[in-house]
Amino acid sequence: MTIWIDADSCPAKVRDFVVNYGNSYSIPVHFVANKPIPSNSTGFTMIVCEQKKDAADDCIVDGTQEADLVITRDILLAERLVKKGIRVINDRGFYFTVDNIQKKVEDRLMDLQLSDLGYGGAKNGYSHKHFEAFAKCFETQMQTLMRLYR
Repeated sequence: MTIWIDADSCPAKVRDFVVNYGNSYSIPVHFVANKPIPSNSTGFTMIVCEQKKDAADDCIVDGTQEADLVITRDILLAERLVKKGIRVINDRGFYFTVDNIQKKVEDRLMDLQLSDLGYGGAKNGYSHKHFEAFAKCFETQMQTLMRLYR
């Protein structure tokens, strides 16, 4: 069992929380990105990938196994992982499944098309409410994985 974080877009609060959780339960935590990600935490592995498109995504997809959990905002990476049978959540507490991933991919495409037409809303920040939803979802998924694989 390993926790993987698509680290370049993941809030520091989430990364620190996950590392502390992993350390508490002796679960390895891997940060994956195209550059080193600064952290005040210790007890994680930083995997720095090549500076090429999808290198970090490919690393995560290739490295994950059935008992792992991945945290990412990247919808297309989540789709690849869900198809592989990996549990995936985002930093706002959304759990990607085979039942909802296609809708998320379609929503992403629509957002890109609207953005290309000049209709893009402002990006929302990361709030305490987002973090609470993440922590609840994360705990639920980790407890499920521990029941299944420990």
